[in-house]
Amino acid sequence: MWWQRHLSEFVTLILVINPFSILPVFLALATGLDGPSQRRLARNAVLIAFVVLVFFIFAGAFLLEQMGVSIRAFQIAGGIVLFLVALEMIRGGAHETPPRTEQSQLALAIYPLAIPEIAGPGVMLTAVLLTDDDRFNFTGKMATVGILAIVLAIQFIVLLASGPISRLIGTAGAGIIGRIMGMLLVALAVSMVLGAIAEWLNLPVL
Repeated sequence: MWWQRHLSEFVTLILVINPFSILPVFLALATGLDGPSQRRLARNAVLIAFVVLVFFIFAGAFLLEQMGVSIRAFQIAGGIVLFLVALEMIRGGAHETPPRTEQSQLALAIYPLAIPEIAGPGVMLTAVLLTDDDRFNFTGKMATVGILAIVLAIQFIVLLASGPISRLIGTAGAGIIGRIMGMLLVALAVSMVLGAIAEWLNLPVL
């Protein structure tokens, strides 16, 4: 039935996006910002991710097809980008210093928060695959957009809760969590790349 299908889409998106997974990264980037700046950073990241994912819902499959890019190649490229983001987190790179201008905060909202943390390669691929059968069905795609909006609204609420959490754990705690999350993201990025290569070569999954 229609509602069962879209309920399945909601469950799939909430699991793939995993609103709580970005929280350590957001804490590491937003430490030292005041409340309004943290809310603006969260809002911009979620809105940018929404726009990117809506684009992939409507045009992702067509764009990849026209460019001659396979799903596996896109997965490998996304894994490499995620790997680079994770290395910055582990090394404690330039993002450790809280941004003070709106332009620098917007830059962080775009990268790495919106892309690839919220709208990562796995989420982009999921948006393409969920709407592949609705390629010529505008109503079905709009229903998926509505479900995506609900999931990202949950993501926004989770990020708004980061303020009290940040005050609780402090700067040092945020740094530790960021580095631990970086290690997990490195493993995820390597898994994405190896998984795509294994599918291409028909090798057993690691």
